[in-house]
Amino acid sequence: MMDEKNGLPPYSAVAAAGGAWPRLRGRHSAPRRRRAFKLFALACLALIVLAQWKQIWRSDSRETRLSQAKLNQDLATCKKLRHKPKDPIGAGRDKNARYIDGAKPTLIKNATIWVGEPVAGTSEKDARAGKGWEWTTGDVLLEHGLIKRVEAHIHVGELPKETIVYDAAGRQLTSGIIDMHSHTGVYSLPSLNGNSDGNEMSDNITPWARSIDAIYPFDPQIQVIKSGGVTTSLILPGSGNNMGGEAYLVKHAVGRRDGRREISAADMLADPERTWRYMKMACGENAKNAHGGLGKRPFSRMGESYDFRHAFERARALIQRQDDWCDKAEAVGVENMDEYLPQEIFWESLGAALRGQVHINTHCYTVPDLEAMVDHTNEFQFPVRAFHHAHQTFLVPEILKRTWGGRTPSSAIFADNMYYKMEAYVGSEYAGKRLYDEGLRPIYVSDNPVINAQHVLFEAAKGYRYGLPYHAALAAVTSEPADDLGMGQRLGKVKPGFDADVVVWDSDPLSVGAAPVQVWIDGTAQFEDPVELPKPRDGPIVPDESLANIVEEPTPFADALFTGVTKVLLSTGDATHVSDGRPVNVVVTKGNITCIGDCAAEFSAATAAGVKPVVLKNGYLTHAFTGVAGTLGLNEIDAETATDNGDNPYKFTRAADGLQLGGKKLRAGVKYGVTRAISAPKFTGSQSHHGTSVGFKTSAGTSLEHGAVFVEDAAVHYTLDLGVRAVDSYSAAFGALRTKLMDAAKAARDATDPYSEFAYLRKVVKGEMVLALTINSADGIATALRIKAQVDKVLGADEGSEERQHIKMAIIGGAESHLVARELAAARVGVILLSLQATAATWDSRRALPGAPLTNGTTVDWLLDAGVTVGVGLPEDWQVRDLGLAAGTALRNGGGKLSEREALALVGGNIHKILGVEESVVGETGHFVVSEGSPLEIGGRIKAVGAGKGEVLVYVDSRS
Repeated sequence: MMDEKNGLPPYSAVAAAGGAWPRLRGRHSAPRRRRAFKLFALACLALIVLAQWKQIWRSDSRETRLSQAKLNQDLATCKKLRHKPKDPIGAGRDKNARYIDGAKPTLIKNATIWVGEPVAGTSEKDARAGKGWEWTTGDVLLEHGLIKRVEAHIHVGELPKETIVYDAAGRQLTSGIIDMHSHTGVYSLPSLNGNSDGNEMSDNITPWARSIDAIYPFDPQIQVIKSGGVTTSLILPGSGNNMGGEAYLVKHAVGRRDGRREISAADMLADPERTWRYMKMACGENAKNAHGGLGKRPFSRMGESYDFRHAFERARALIQRQDDWCDKAEAVGVENMDEYLPQEIFWESLGAALRGQVHINTHCYTVPDLEAMVDHTNEFQFPVRAFHHAHQTFLVPEILKRTWGGRTPSSAIFADNMYYKMEAYVGSEYAGKRLYDEGLRPIYVSDNPVINAQHVLFEAAKGYRYGLPYHAALAAVTSEPADDLGMGQRLGKVKPGFDADVVVWDSDPLSVGAAPVQVWIDGTAQFEDPVELPKPRDGPIVPDESLANIVEEPTPFADALFTGVTKVLLSTGDATHVSDGRPVNVVVTKGNITCIGDCAAEFSAATAAGVKPVVLKNGYLTHAFTGVAGTLGLNEIDAETATDNGDNPYKFTRAADGLQLGGKKLRAGVKYGVTRAISAPKFTGSQSHHGTSVGFKTSAGTSLEHGAVFVEDAAVHYTLDLGVRAVDSYSAAFGALRTKLMDAAKAARDATDPYSEFAYLRKVVKGEMVLALTINSADGIATALRIKAQVDKVLGADEGSEERQHIKMAIIGGAESHLVARELAAARVGVILLSLQATAATWDSRRALPGAPLTNGTTVDWLLDAGVTVGVGLPEDWQVRDLGLAAGTALRNGGGKLSEREALALVGGNIHKILGVEESVVGETGHFVVSEGSPLEIGGRIKAVGAGKGEVLVYVDSRS
């Protein structure tokens, strides 16, 4: 019987064999023991040899299991790791990589061409001063996706018969606009959760994230942006992380219709060879607010710096391991390597950045953020290509010049978008000029959808308005971003060998309302039947060097004299206030206009008293502007709740009770001619309203000043756009409003509390106050009009009732109001647009009109054609500087619908009319603007503002 467990014989078996162990015989025991020892020694030796052989075999087998092919691939990777990219060539190519065989060449004839660089022989000093830059007349040949020829005259007979001939008829032609900071395609519009892919928020350090993996080619905004002449954009991840990941440079051409082979993000790449890579980093508020908390880093900017340095340290360590492997493989032969090349996908892109293969673009606003990042560049030896947003770079050019690598980063900025958070509170509209004066490079960007990238060129135009030389402003959206992106030999200029990305404009590209007539990307026309607005062919702007003479702060005077006023556009209708083009004089006494005309006696008296006349060449006198529907007077820094009146989703409140005057926003408004504002309490966020609005002077220090508040309760406001969905459904919100109005209409007496919601609604139904509804969608406006009709019917049921009235209603927002323009006109409902040219940013504004060349007009044109009274308000408070230019855009693009006086009314008299504010209340002679040139044009410069305080603010040039 065997032990079933181990096969050994049991003790019982031994006992059965004899009861004892066998006894060895003494005579043979010694030799047998020696033989046994020898056998045992041989066995041990054999085991040792076998063990050593197995060890060697195992070691050899491990080496042989490393793939030779993989090792060779790794060795080839070593060359890639050590390769330093060079800007891809332009000249010398036979065709563009995106050219499709069979595409026809295009000859653009009779164009006024901006080449994008000064004429040959111009010194760098002269070029920077603006010399050598010029518009030239000529023809441009686009062939094989390239600009092949730029000459004074190209004879059609020299070209293939299939050549498409486009007559520019003298219009201006530039290279395509380049937007170096955009989130198009990764934050697709209208904004929906399913398409929100701009930020990988799972971690603070995500250098491995790639925007190309999220670009949505069907983003409607791609075509809209292109309609603004933008042919190329750098698509960046968002700024919610210190290291957000890789960015990709794309062109706005998608699919066969746009001259592409397929619909894909890869087919949109501006450089299919991917010569350069790009990375987004971000300093400051965003990352610490998004990821920080108790026990979570980064809680502060100190934590952010650690995260940056730790990430760079990890990437540098990987680089060292890779370099050691490559050095060894080259020394001993790849076949003798006992491991593969170290590679970590998490750190690969950051390692490439430290190797100089990636252009780093860093979101940094403030001086401490800039200084910290510059320190990081020197510690870890990497360059930064551009600082984005960069509000404070103009204050610290010395810090920027310390950036590692010998190339000072550019500043990718807005023209005047500020105040939206603490980082943006310190800034200047003159930043572009200040940077340029320091020898640095300003670049204007959109941060789409923060600013609609369709209008990024307008940022450059405003840069020119704020003192940046004309050529530098145009370069700031063409050649400068091209150079920053490493594409300076292919993009940004109209020269042979460059990509055939060109735009023909309906007016000077830096004028208000400029729109493309046609856009070509890689030689393919992008619009089949573009809309062209009827505009006079004024030709290029003659650069006004006087715009560079900046007077940042006006000086207050009680009295002032102005000569050379060629246009008086006051809306009083008084014949003495209308100039027929002959210069008149204007006299201001104690802050009020007291004479317009010859005014000889008044002039003599004032000059005798020591008043020095302000001499104008093409002076304009207009009423001051009114800023409406923003948060002026109720908020100072949008993202800082401590500076804000707060949201009012449940309580009906009065804006008059929340006024906070004397801030930077209001001072900016006064400086740019916005001397009055009408603001309502917020509902659930910006562009939403709930309560009664207040009308006040922007120059007032407190609400107790005499005349500071010109109307305590201007209108009754409710929000019924997407903002209401934070607290209710549309149907519930509209239903609740109907019930409240019906209750107010049927009430037998007024409320005992004159400041209650019911009391104000009683004033609405009695026709004493306007009901102002913030709505964007056409469907929502239609519902509001139905409710108005229903309440109006109740009000008119008793013919003998003294309360028989029609509700006075206004729409604020109105992105889709063009779809119900006739109904609005019939109901006598005015519209205050937020903004003049709405963006399809949200679902309830998705049908907004982008304008030419895509649509025949925008919402304002449709409303005016229908006879609706229209105003233009403030979608964001920073636009307080731009109200005159918004009115100018409506004038310029309106096809003759408006006169200059009527355009000015869009930001003045029409607003008062829509909200029911009596002109007698706002028509003081102490509110006016005097400008050199039209305040509706880019080149207009405000010279004086009457702000209704018994004084006039005059911009005095210290050199005059």
